[in-house]
This record gives sequence, structure tokens and C-alpha cells, in this order.
Amino acid sequence: MARPRPDLDRGCELHARAQSLRDAGQPLRARRLCVGALILLRRALGQRHPDVANVLLELAGTYSDRGESQTALLHGQQALACLGRSRGRDVDRLRLAALTLIGELLLAHGRYREALAPWRRAVTVARRMGPVELGGSLNGLGVVQRHLGRLDAAESLYRQALVQIRRARPVSPLQLASLYHNLGGLEHARERHARGVPLARRAVAARIAALGPGHVDVAADRAALASLLVGCGRLAEAATLYRQALTVFRRRLGEAHFEVGFNLGNLAALEHQRGRHTAAARLYRRALAIQDAAAASHPQLALLLANFAALRREQGREAEALALLRRAASIYARALGPRHPDTLAARRSIADA
Repeated sequence: MARPRPDLDRGCELHARAQSLRDAGQPLRARRLCVGALILLRRALGQRHPDVANVLLELAGTYSDRGESQTALLHGQQALACLGRSRGRDVDRLRLAALTLIGELLLAHGRYREALAPWRRAVTVARRMGPVELGGSLNGLGVVQRHLGRLDAAESLYRQALVQIRRARPVSPLQLASLYHNLGGLEHARERHARGVPLARRAVAARIAALGPGHVDVAADRAALASLLVGCGRLAEAATLYRQALTVFRRRLGEAHFEVGFNLGNLAALEHQRGRHTAAARLYRRALAIQDAAAASHPQLALLLANFAALRREQGREAEALALLRRAASIYARALGPRHPDTLAARRSIADA
């Protein structure tokens, strides 16, 4: 006769309910149940068990859903440590989920050099799994390489990811949308904007078909398309797309979210390009206030500072421009390293002042 397992059974029940609540968009209620499940499962199974890691990942997700990235990262790292050296397909699934979560959170905070290790490990684990998993991990590693300025390495990884995703049955439209978005971003980084526009449009169309027009990821695709259109000189169309994206980000993420600040900065740069300096300065200041509060060491904040500095220099406000550039160079150096092209460009601008 089987012995009763009240802690284990109750812990599994709480975890299942937490998953349902999180899927229903109630991360705070899900979090409370995850904490209860974690206590019970640790008591029943010990500290280092895959089921404990699974609950830790769900708990990390509740923090990530609420924008509490540092706490989410901590729980993701605990989940990974919990798995230790255990092997097996189910363990690999959890390990890949933990590595992906950690990699995505580090990317979101602009900690690109730190993000390399978890994404490389994710690719290694995904090779034991299947084309869907491998395609996603190659794509994630490609994003890191692009942010580090290693554009050829990024393209190679994106192309490998595309092969894997097309091998999957059924093909995931969301994975394809992500790759089209990233390939378009690569063309933007290479200043081949016209080549990137069709890729970005495919990303928008695929994501709308899968998620609907009001989703945050669709807004991100529209903003990426807008950046490419700016490079093509199609400023009016780009401004419309930026404003559409901002409407979604504000509604879904809140006025103080980093994405709102980032896209206000993009809109400011567009107004600057149009010669509307007063409007651009107002947008730059709003963007700077948001990004400073949300992520004061993010490389995208450095880009905003450098762009604002260019405007201030045109307005003859050299001292302010120099202060902005020095701060941008400091952020780039810490986040990307002293030899990264963005760091070097900021330092050249300071030298030319």
C-alpha cells in the first residue's frame, strides 16, 4: 500500500493552480501559491529536485510578468542550480527554460557580455532536444552577438536558426516573426535600411496574425520597422508607427516603462532629423527621465544621451553636450567594453568637442 504524500500532493496542486492563474494574467495571486508550493515540495523532495526547479521557474515568471527583473533573475538562477548535473529530457527542458529566462533578463538589462554564457549553454542543451528549441536558442545567442557588435557572427546564428525553425512541424509563426525582426535589425545595424524593411514588414504581419494588432510584441515590431524607415528617409510613415507602438506600450506596460522611454527617444531623434529642435528636446528630456529611472546603466540609455548631445551641440550648448557624451561613453564602456564601436564613437565625439 502506497504511503500518503500530503506535502507532495498539496504542493503539486498549488503549482498547477498557480500556472492557471498566471496564464489568466494574475501573477500576484499565482506568486502566493508558488511560494506555498515551494515550501511543501522542498519539504517532500529536498532542495535539489526537478519539481522544485519547476516551481522556482514559475515563481520567477510571476516576477518577470510584473517587471521585477532582478528578483526574477535570482529565482531563475536558483532553478538552474537546483537541477545540478541531473540529466534526462525533462531535466533538459527545465534547464533550457532556466537558461533562456536568465539570458532574456540579462539582455533586457543591457548586460550583453554576461548574457553570452547562458545563451551558449542554452544552445548546447537545445542540440539534445529538437529544431524548435535549437532555433530559439540560436536566435537568442545571435541577438547577444549583434548587441556586442559582432554582426557576422549574429547573421550566421540567425541563418542557422532559420534552418532549424523551418525544419519544425508545424512551423512556429512567432519564431519566424522573431527571426525576421532580428534579421531586419541586423540590416539596420549595417545601415542597409532598404534591405531590412521587407524583413521587418514580414515580422509585423506574422506577429499580428498570431497575436493581434494590440500586442506588445507587435508594437516592438512596428518600432523596429519605423527605425528602418527613418534610415530610408520615410519620416512621416515612421512617426506614425512610433506613435502606434507608444500607444500600446503605455497601455500595456505603463508610462514609466523602459520601452516607453526608448521609443520616445526614437521619436525625438526623428523630430531632430526633421529639424524640429524644440519638439525633439522636449521628447529627449521625457525619454531621459524614464530611462534613467528604469535602467540607468543600459546601453540604449547611452544611445539616447549621445543623440541628445548631438542636438545640444547643434543648438550651441557645448557644455551640456559634452556632459551628455561623457556619460554615454562611460555607460558604453561598462556595458559593452572599451573597444566596442559605440564606445569608440562616443569617445571620438568627446575628442572632437
